[in-house]
Amino acid sequence: MFADRDEAGRELARHLLAMRDQAPVILALPRGGVPVAARIAEALNAPLDLMLVRKIGVPGHRELAVGAIAGPDGQTMVTNPEVAAMAGLDTHDIEQLADAERVELRRRHGLYLNDRAPIDLAGKTVILVDDGIATGATAKAALLALRTAAPKRIVLAVPVASTEAVAALRPFADEIICLAIPQIFHAVGAHYRDFPQVEDAEVIQTLASHRPQVKPSQT
Repeated sequence: MFADRDEAGRELARHLLAMRDQAPVILALPRGGVPVAARIAEALNAPLDLMLVRKIGVPGHRELAVGAIAGPDGQTMVTNPEVAAMAGLDTHDIEQLADAERVELRRRHGLYLNDRAPIDLAGKTVILVDDGIATGATAKAALLALRTAAPKRIVLAVPVASTEAVAALRPFADEIICLAIPQIFHAVGAHYRDFPQVEDAEVIQTLASHRPQVKPSQT
């Protein structure tokens, strides 16, 4: 049980300090992963950026992921066939649900990153951070999209995750750092005493305070 996302981020940072010499880039999954990732970026003196991703929720049960999309236009999509079968959703249904989430993904891209140059990830160690993982669909979409940027190494770092999600995600990350893998997993928020909604304003403010420093040109 974590007090809040700040505490979870500080705990994760202690387990990641050995990577400081690798000059990693910290990528947060918004919105919940942002305050966790910010504490890691501060501890490792590393740049902070976002990996835009959206869960595709089952109608009427939005927290249950039938899939996820990642990338500025939601071009990377993964689905959860077991959830789809349970919910009675076919490929066409999922595509329609994904289109609605792409609208929100584009809105967030414009709001969070419109004037911010992306960090070049090629050849770098990237630490992908969220506040927790339930089904793993969102994290899998993010990992697949991230791999196309040709990083040297991808580390998935989360405070808590389900056993099934960790097992399913291992092939897609070079390393997974997860502080708690409870045998009984109901929801990410159940493992925090204080788990408020992270608002757009907090994401924008956090990114602004972690804007990469521009080195003066030498003449």
